[in-house]
Amino acid sequence: MKAVVFREPNTRVAVADVTLAPPKAGEVRVKIAAAGVCHSDLHVKRGEWEAPAPMVMGHEGSGVVVELGEGVTSLAVGDHVVLSWVPPCGECRYCLQGHEARCQKVAQVINAKGSLFDGTSRLSIEGEEGEAEPLHHYLGVSSFAEEVVVPASGAIKVRDDAPLDVIAVVGCAVATGVGAVMNTAAVEPGSTVAVIGCGGVGLNVVQGAKLAGAERIIAIDVVADKTAMAMQFGATDRIDASEGNAVEQLFELIPDGVDYAFDAIGRTVTTEQAIQMLGLGGAAVIVGLPPTGAKASFEPLVLAEADQRILGSNYGSVRPSIDIPALVDRYMDGQLKLDPLISGRRSLDEAADALDDLASGGVLRTLLIP
Repeated sequence: MKAVVFREPNTRVAVADVTLAPPKAGEVRVKIAAAGVCHSDLHVKRGEWEAPAPMVMGHEGSGVVVELGEGVTSLAVGDHVVLSWVPPCGECRYCLQGHEARCQKVAQVINAKGSLFDGTSRLSIEGEEGEAEPLHHYLGVSSFAEEVVVPASGAIKVRDDAPLDVIAVVGCAVATGVGAVMNTAAVEPGSTVAVIGCGGVGLNVVQGAKLAGAERIIAIDVVADKTAMAMQFGATDRIDASEGNAVEQLFELIPDGVDYAFDAIGRTVTTEQAIQMLGLGGAAVIVGLPPTGAKASFEPLVLAEADQRILGSNYGSVRPSIDIPALVDRYMDGQLKLDPLISGRRSLDEAADALDDLASGGVLRTLLIP
């Protein structure tokens, strides 16, 4: 099959012929309908995150189940699924407590080793000597391919009438953004919310805040077109961060500061801005993921005196099997906007160009269609 192979940072990725082994016990094979190109993929390409290589890229996608591994009873061939880059093990203490986004086995095995739960890969490529060279999985998904083998808990069954290409973005951008509002922060009706960064995740923070009943939602970005789009997603105000200090501009709009400030970018400066924008009792929620080793600073005394909090949000604190189908339902019911998030569609052969488009800042989500 065709798949996008990453070997080393700062080089163009390429499509290659890759071998996909059948699913083992507890796994399924999925034919990919669409895969979203995300900043997490870009971080790896740039060398900002450590990732096992060589590997098949991609962690956001959707498709149809075409084969079941031994013991899988939760899915059937023909099921429509959204892929989750956290496939909960269901056994660690966090999964048992309902905090599946914190799954220990995912962190220790799937993410650290670039494998599936048994510590091995289903992906390989013919090497120079004609021998099979193992390839790593990316976040247990590797969706930049015609097909994938994933843990059954990472293939989330959704309704059959939802368009598979559009709902591909639910598995990362939508779950991360909306989940950060609804789950991590638990934003209350009537709250004031600032969203720094109005890309694919940030726009979903905006519409999550709207769903939560926030009274004021301030969209902040250096690109005017992105804040303009945020108004369509539910923002009530917009700040052009290219025209001066974003914190000062926010306090001109809301003199007491906001109840919640979401950093959907994950740069040191934006994290510090989110903390500085808070009012009494406010919470800064770090949603965008920074490069490895990045550090931000704040004044602990101010945080303590103002009864403020700093919250990290991994994958929107979601429970994939519950939250992903619910998000698809909200889209089908007209409560969530997904179609405007998709900037375009490209073939797998154009994956390198899609990553370049994302790096330019001019697109939200490009879908790769096998």
